[in-house]
Amino acid sequence: MAQHRNCNGVSRRDCLQLGLSALLGTGLVDTLRLRGQAGDPQANRGRPTSCILIWMDGGPTHFETFDPKPEAPSEIRGEFEPIAAMTPGVFFSKHMRQLAAMSDKLAVVRSICHNDPNHGGGNHYMMTGSPTRIPVFCGAYVSFHPSLGSVTAYERGSNDSLPGYFSMPSMSRSGGPNFLGAKYAPFVLSDDPNHDAFRVRDVAIPEGLSGQRFDGRRDVRRQVDKMVRIAEKAAGDPVNALDDYYRQGYNLVTSPAAQKAFDIHREPPHVRDKYGRNSFGQRALLARRLVEAGVPFITLTEGGWDHHGDLFKTCDKRLPHFEGTIAALIDDLDQRGLLETTLVVALGEFGRTPKINPGAGRDHWASAMSVLFAGCGTPGGQVIGATDRNGFTAVERILSPEMFASTIYRKLGIDPDKVLYTPEGRPIHIVSDPTPISELFA
Repeated sequence: MAQHRNCNGVSRRDCLQLGLSALLGTGLVDTLRLRGQAGDPQANRGRPTSCILIWMDGGPTHFETFDPKPEAPSEIRGEFEPIAAMTPGVFFSKHMRQLAAMSDKLAVVRSICHNDPNHGGGNHYMMTGSPTRIPVFCGAYVSFHPSLGSVTAYERGSNDSLPGYFSMPSMSRSGGPNFLGAKYAPFVLSDDPNHDAFRVRDVAIPEGLSGQRFDGRRDVRRQVDKMVRIAEKAAGDPVNALDDYYRQGYNLVTSPAAQKAFDIHREPPHVRDKYGRNSFGQRALLARRLVEAGVPFITLTEGGWDHHGDLFKTCDKRLPHFEGTIAALIDDLDQRGLLETTLVVALGEFGRTPKINPGAGRDHWASAMSVLFAGCGTPGGQVIGATDRNGFTAVERILSPEMFASTIYRKLGIDPDKVLYTPEGRPIHIVSDPTPISELFA
């Protein structure tokens, strides 16, 4: 399967080869094991809301999506004509047709901005609500602060069957838990649900091993566990703890709720077709199934938005399918009565330069970007903030990544002003500015 890379040429596979997999997410059994090290489970589970965060890695263009500039000079406005949205007076770029037709269910924020035009720093700022402490350049996977998903998993916990934080097909470069610990890293679901033989690692009985044989092996292990170990009476015996993790892993593998959530083949063909018979489309459908199972935070990481060249040809091919999947997700959640409690967000680390470069692309630009919101009590049919005539910078209702993060936490029933403590006892605010974007609340 082709991998989308940014200008730095770094993929998650590169980081795994550098031995950083512990920072990038865990398997399900590892998640259970590490959660066991946390002691008592978190009591504050919040209200039953969820977030599906669509991360457009590389920095999507705001001009060719939600903030077209038809009156700008040709070297700025680009090749795409704007189209009218359902909301009076609102225009999106030409490939946002399905989202434009349902703009009454959406809110677009055009005025979030920051001052870090590097992939590493911009990703960290938007994924955590906290700027980096030092300059971080394009290829870095950094973590100076827990990510939105990790904080949500920490604060909201999980149900008995599934972790509280998923990321597909990989974790973004700053989507990890930092001082919260690896037990709150995402369960990275790298398997492609568009494949006919889709199976989730760690959540399926191995091929060639029948249910009866699987149960038989568990019985053998149970008999072995009755044997007296040398260190059995020692406090904190890790072998005894490992037994608990195996039992939890077995319970998860045999859990009807978990099996149902991952069994995308149960979906009617017309539903799968609506989402799109491609990897992103089927991952979005799987995200909806995880929401139904009670998972509070799911990230869909989609690379390939670092358009330094051939921007218009690439967007001509990709945007219609991509925005169609987002529209299908929002509509499906709405039809099922899940949109009231599910926040859908789409963004990247920054926007793109106003002036088109010689390679027919746009470069990194952190002074302006567009972010899509839908669901979880978000009033639709509105555009919040504005950029100037040429899309250079936010000029109306200027908003920060901190306010973006605080909005998500508020939607999920988490107080962004809460203080967490590092293992050394150092107090850390979840967000330094806990002010949410008020227009996104009814």
